[in-house]
Amino acid sequence: MTISSLPIVLLGFLLGMRHAMDPDHVIAVSTIVSRQRSTWSAALIGSLWGIGHTVTIMVVGSAIILFGVVIPPRLGLAMEFSVALMLILLGTLNLAGITQRVTAMLTPDRSAHAHPHSHSDYVHTHPHTHEPEGHGHTDSATPLSRLDRLFGTLGVYQALRPLVVGLVHGLAGSAAVALLVLAAIRDPLWAVTYLLLFGIGTVAGMMTITAAIGLPFAYTASRFGNFHRYLGVASGLLSLGFGLFLAYQIGVGDGLFTSNPQWTPK
Repeated sequence: MTISSLPIVLLGFLLGMRHAMDPDHVIAVSTIVSRQRSTWSAALIGSLWGIGHTVTIMVVGSAIILFGVVIPPRLGLAMEFSVALMLILLGTLNLAGITQRVTAMLTPDRSAHAHPHSHSDYVHTHPHTHEPEGHGHTDSATPLSRLDRLFGTLGVYQALRPLVVGLVHGLAGSAAVALLVLAAIRDPLWAVTYLLLFGIGTVAGMMTITAAIGLPFAYTASRFGNFHRYLGVASGLLSLGFGLFLAYQIGVGDGLFTSNPQWTPK
């Protein structure tokens, strides 16, 4: 490993943040965070998307760098086509209201429950909530309450959805990133380190983006109910329209469904 590769590797973090701003990424997460009521939840969704994206980038990119794996044009186009299908699916589910219903079904109700706890010199059990008006607990008396409020608002479905979307996005862009790294960094270990920093930068960038996107959704949710719903519909339409555009471009323009596919990793 040569120290001359260090500046290029560190540049990977900044390029990762920039990569998070690609239109298909922003549109996908906009659809996901459109129903969130806090910027913290939106940022958490962004971090999960970034983690999924980084996992795929590391797995596929490392295979290309370390083992010289070559991706055929048709497979490369199919990987990118999966992003188009995912955007169409996200937009359709959002517009049909299925997303909200599934979220409501799979998000646990943490508002009221019972467990044993102590008051002074005795232990007892009774139903209560962790909201200030529901019980006399303070944050200092329940150290996990902040984490519970942060992560408890996301059910299994809400947590898995951005993770899976990130995995798909990473699948589509991993080949381009790996080939770019190979052209600039010859040492395999430095190249893989670049991929890791690129992924970390993507997580940071997406957390920032989703927090910014989630701000107007969170603000309008409690103040302007109708406008909040219109924003959700707009994000669904944008995802559906952009997904259809990508599907046509990849399937017809790039020749995925023809006998002569033309694929340039991008």
